[in-house]
Amino acid sequence: MAERENRHLRDRIAKLERQLDAAHHEQVSKHVGERLQLEAQLQQAQKLDGIGRLAGGVAHDFNNLITIIVGYGQMALDELPGNDPLREAIEEIVKAAMHGGCLTRQLLAFSRRQISEPRDIAMNDVIRDFEKMLKRLIGEDIEVVLSLQPDAGALVADPYQIEQVIMNLAINARDAMPDGGKLFIETSRFEAPAQLALLRLGVVAGTYVQLAVSDTGTGMAPAVKEHIFEPFFTTKEPGKGTGLGLSTVYGIVTQCGGSITVETEPGHGSTFRMLFPYVESAPIVAQTAPELRNFSGHETILMAEDEAGLRKYVRRILEDKGYKVVEASNGNQALEAARQHRGPIDLLLTDIVMPEMGGVDLVGEFAALRPHVPVLCMSGYSERLWRQGELASYLQKPFTPVMLLSRIRSILDMEQTATKHQTFHA
Repeated sequence: MAERENRHLRDRIAKLERQLDAAHHEQVSKHVGERLQLEAQLQQAQKLDGIGRLAGGVAHDFNNLITIIVGYGQMALDELPGNDPLREAIEEIVKAAMHGGCLTRQLLAFSRRQISEPRDIAMNDVIRDFEKMLKRLIGEDIEVVLSLQPDAGALVADPYQIEQVIMNLAINARDAMPDGGKLFIETSRFEAPAQLALLRLGVVAGTYVQLAVSDTGTGMAPAVKEHIFEPFFTTKEPGKGTGLGLSTVYGIVTQCGGSITVETEPGHGSTFRMLFPYVESAPIVAQTAPELRNFSGHETILMAEDEAGLRKYVRRILEDKGYKVVEASNGNQALEAARQHRGPIDLLLTDIVMPEMGGVDLVGEFAALRPHVPVLCMSGYSERLWRQGELASYLQKPFTPVMLLSRIRSILDMEQTATKHQTFHA
């Protein structure tokens, strides 16, 4: 009897030990699986970040060249009579250069170094405003179905960039539905729980505005899905795609502090799900630029730009309109010029990325040396400026002479108006 009970107890103990071993093995396997998944996400993020840095650097240099081409082309057009046979050729040169500028903006969006104008926006409003253009873009054989949750909420973003995200995803969806189909655009408010946030969604726990774009197209195989956010990766025929559409989407979403995931299967369509940090929306006060009739001036402008050809181009534009220009090829030279110049400096015009000392550091040092002098940054590459907020006004490259002159005149006129008000009240 006692022996039977002992055997029974030993069997129960052995069973419990097997259960504990199984539970321990399952727990270890779970932790190992989670760690491998996080390591894979980290490797992918590091790879994309490295490609993004390269893309951003290429875009910065290319933008300088495009600015020179567009600028001199526009100057030539302004001097040619309307019936000159050369006009058409020069117009095509300018048009091609501006198209190159669009490609660099896509590279910058991917690399998260594109200058943007983020503000509080309602996701639903952006989609409704863009709906008509979207339908024209993708054609009549694809039905656009909107499902916008009324309380989806607001986010901080540049509305143009959100339109870019929707447009690129819609174009990809259209190409995946050559015989027609449906494009679904959905919004909702999403609560990311702590246990899922970092591991599966790539975000911290919290409240998000969710945007989902789905199609009934061909879907993607796992091998394709793995590379879709890499720049220049495309499955389209040569000449039918740059491979920048989805990389641009990735860059914009992550620049906004969000994340993007993809659900797809061959033959069953694709769903791109994006999460943007939710904000309590505040009323937005519209800002209108003053009316500009005359771009000429007499003020002194300190210009810091490392590209010699671009410096020469900008100097010619400014001096033709009566401005005095003090040149520098980097931030250190600009500060030394500011110390040596005996007269007033009315505006600092600076590039962001320069050797020795860049534009962001220059702005801070210059403010201590010449307080209250306005600054205009001319760049299309400035992750740091975007993150720190509105350090200074900026002009995105490539720009035309009129764009540069009108922006400078606007800043100087506003500064003079503010000075008059201060003098009056004093």
